[in-house]
Amino acid sequence: MPLKKDDVTLPIGLLGCGPIAQFAHLESVQKGRNTRLAAVCDRDEALAKHFGALYDAEKIYTDFDAMLASADIKAIIIATSDAFHVAAARKALAAGKHVFCEKPIGLSVEEVEKLAKDVKKSGLVLQVGHMLRFDAGIEAAHDFVTKEMGQLLALKAWYCDSTHRYTMTDAVQPLAKLGVNTLKPAGNPKADLQRYNMLAHGSHLVDLARFLGGPITAVNARLAERFGAMCWFVDVDFESGALGHLDLTVAIRGDWHEGFQLYGENGSVAGKIFNPWYYKSSEVDIFREATATTSRVLGADGHFYRRQIEGFADVVLNGAASSGAFIEDGLASIRAMVAITQSARTNKPVALKDVSGPV
Repeated sequence: MPLKKDDVTLPIGLLGCGPIAQFAHLESVQKGRNTRLAAVCDRDEALAKHFGALYDAEKIYTDFDAMLASADIKAIIIATSDAFHVAAARKALAAGKHVFCEKPIGLSVEEVEKLAKDVKKSGLVLQVGHMLRFDAGIEAAHDFVTKEMGQLLALKAWYCDSTHRYTMTDAVQPLAKLGVNTLKPAGNPKADLQRYNMLAHGSHLVDLARFLGGPITAVNARLAERFGAMCWFVDVDFESGALGHLDLTVAIRGDWHEGFQLYGENGSVAGKIFNPWYYKSSEVDIFREATATTSRVLGADGHFYRRQIEGFADVVLNGAASSGAFIEDGLASIRAMVAITQSARTNKPVALKDVSGPV
């Protein structure tokens, strides 16, 4: 079935043709109803040419500055390693481009604060790739929480990666194509595995908690490490006065285990989240006290990566309201991850307003 595009589409340049671009963003822009792939850019010429041709990019670049100089490109997707997110975003904003950046938005409170100032000064849109906000089941939960639930009493959420994750995803994903001249950060990001796991996995859990529970003011975290696995249990204080508990475990000996529960004044919500590479909307059961009934949205369109890019384009093109994560959310997530790290290290509660430094 041919794709039907809107009359007006957002011309997007994609920076980085590595695995996350291959699995999430190239197809999303190609399929998006209001987006078009104006260009791809990667320092590795073979990667850029291969995926530019495969996804019908209008132009192919190996130099980011050259892509930014194109007046035809109005927005940039940053799909590079985490270490380059802030620098690339600041450069794109300076060139007058709207920015969609993969999560986490940065690696430290200070660098993201500088980026936030640039965003405010530019008047441009910067959205962070927290794609769970565009999962239809989670959207239904958010709507219920904000419109019907009344006061929130408590939230529990968990993100438990699986030792069998890659065996399962390798069965449904194409083999990632790796370049020989790609831009890589200095050192090995996985050398500090605690930090890597917090940034790669904790960023999802923290943003989900904030999306459903509201702003987080303080955390009290514990960390256990055994047989090569790590488990963070985090008690959370929400600005609303609600209590929270987060479980980040990498990796469990079992199936992928991710989800949440909320208890509120007028009902409750329970959600099961699937491995994202199955493109399956979460199974979210919403219980309404007034009718003593439970409902579940099917969420037949489970391509939340495409849906988040379409949402980004709607904001840029039409000024539409969006549930996406913007710079304030990205900064708040970094603060939360820094606070969790510091709390686990000191065995003391940490207020988010007091934190600084890197995750």
